Amino acid sequence: MIQVDKYMKIVFATGNKNKLHEIRDIMAPLGAEVISMKEAGFEGDIEENGTTFEENAAIKAGAIADWLKNTSKEYNSEDIVVLADDSGLEIDYLNKEPGIQSARYMGHDTSYDIKNNSLLERLKGVPDEKRTARFVCAIAAVFPNGETKVVRETMEGRIGYEIAGENGFGYDPIFYLPKYGKTSAEISEEEKNAISHRGKALRAMQKILAAREA
Repeated sequence: MIQVDKYMKIVFATGNKNKLHEIRDIMAPLGAEVISMKEAGFEGDIEENGTTFEENAAIKAGAIADWLKNTSKEYNSEDIVVLADDSGLEIDYLNKEPGIQSARYMGHDTSYDIKNNSLLERLKGVPDEKRTARFVCAIAAVFPNGETKVVRETMEGRIGYEIAGENGFGYDPIFYLPKYGKTSAEISEEEKNAISHRGKALRAMQKILAAREA
């Protein structure tokens, strides 16, 4: 088991409850408490104006780290590391859309049922071999000394022909995994965490955290 005793708390720059649940499960081996930026007291918005997943992850982590340093007494210490991810769906046939705009595709407040149906409609008539896609996740860490590290991982698959499954969130119900013969919303949470872009990126980040403790 990887353990990082020095970092008693990890502040993760997300307000997405589903994502936070997934992150806590995957990061549990660290033995550190994982709290969201809102639980740390941050209520503002962060402008994600990067051109890559890596840039946006670093922007979010840096913004929260600066806020903690300048504003928060409780979480302004050497025992805190700030993590942030930027993730999304790349569809090759659509020139890698929605890409870094995945969360904002068709508007922040648009339901994923509408977004997923829109993407399926745009791919209507497109054969399997041209429906290749991947989930991408970049995770940035900002350490107490200001150093930033970023990792990137993917989960490859293709876009299915219909919405299927209720175990995932976001674009999971249209992301088909040929190995399983199911969408990523139809496999179990344990299976998804083992192969997902976010799971792989979080485990890569665990190694970075552990290396700093060695």
